[in-house]
Amino acid sequence: MMSTLTITLSDEKLLALRKLAGDLGVEPEELIRLSVDDLLTRSDDAFEKAVTKVLEKNAELYKRLA
Repeated sequence: MMSTLTITLSDEKLLALRKLAGDLGVEPEELIRLSVDDLLTRSDDAFEKAVTKVLEKNAELYKRLA
């Protein structure tokens, strides 16, 4: 299922988006979709890395507290 989202951009940002999308050979909407996908994926990766780091850092403490 796909949903539609409407956003408001300044004329300057819309112009910049269109230029960047044109330079990359994609439509502005596709550039936005890809950017959102990348952002959401990166957030999961960053969270997982942070959790892993904390668990590894505190592994000995967790063993003693168990």
